[in-house]
Amino acid sequence: MPTLDMPLEQLKQYGGRNPKPADFEEFWSHSLDEMKSVNANVELVKSDFQVPFADCFDLYFTGVRGARIHTKYVRPKHIAQPHPAIIQFHGYSGNSGDWHDKLIYASLGFSVFAMDCRGQGGSSEDTGGIKGPTQNGHIIRGLSDKPHNLLFRHIFLDAAQLAGIVMEMPEVDANRVGVTGASQGGGITLACAALEPRIKKLAPVYPFLCDYKRVWEMDLAKDAYLELRSFFRYFDPQHRNEDEIFTKLGYIDNQHLAPRIKGEVMMAVGLMDSVCPPSTQFAAYNKITASKKLEIFPDFGHEGLPGLYDKMIKFMLQL
Repeated sequence: MPTLDMPLEQLKQYGGRNPKPADFEEFWSHSLDEMKSVNANVELVKSDFQVPFADCFDLYFTGVRGARIHTKYVRPKHIAQPHPAIIQFHGYSGNSGDWHDKLIYASLGFSVFAMDCRGQGGSSEDTGGIKGPTQNGHIIRGLSDKPHNLLFRHIFLDAAQLAGIVMEMPEVDANRVGVTGASQGGGITLACAALEPRIKKLAPVYPFLCDYKRVWEMDLAKDAYLELRSFFRYFDPQHRNEDEIFTKLGYIDNQHLAPRIKGEVMMAVGLMDSVCPPSTQFAAYNKITASKKLEIFPDFGHEGLPGLYDKMIKFMLQL
């Protein structure tokens, strides 16, 4: 078959290229302590959009650094006992989307939560307060500052904080919470389950935010990863700080968070994906020690994967 990346057998053994910072575990321990110290001040506002079998809300909470985070919340009606929930994360620069796709899981008895990533196309705030450029991209936001100011550090914490809020809701069975998303949403799915290990099932689809140095070495710092190229061209044109830059990116590299995942994983990858190269995804998948399975689509790239979402529903129905 045609190949974009390594042969499949090599992908299954690939261990990643991006360095892991020496204080990685301490970094995330301190970050989670910061998250837990925040008064979330959760607010529910009934949405203008409603359907007969579920209630639809705009949910707001305060995340780290004081940002108000917006989430769409669909709660099925007429279910007396605590029920399962699913949390959805969107693609890069996008938003939580329309209400209609949340109704599928709500019709099956799930509460559904879809978070707007801070500073992107939805209604969540980006409170800023960091040095350096953004270049219309969030991977490099904070890259000229201390690691604790990386924007994706905050976004990963928002996801974990939302999961904790969901688990505390009386209508939700805290032992039956799943997370899912594609591309950026797939990367945040991995991070959320790593930072909130009570997540029982996760279904990341071609996850972004993995093994940045491999992306660079494949000359695929374009599309979603274009800002890496822009950062070097404008701020380190001779690559004198290349090792430091990739090490700092290691704090928000999902391959290093992956060993923390405890929930059951169903991950999907297209072997012709030039946006999030397969090897970068395998770098994270291969480090997951929990129960896992991989849905491989040899001829597909960063696009719709036929039959996948039907499989995902069946997977989540086992919550």
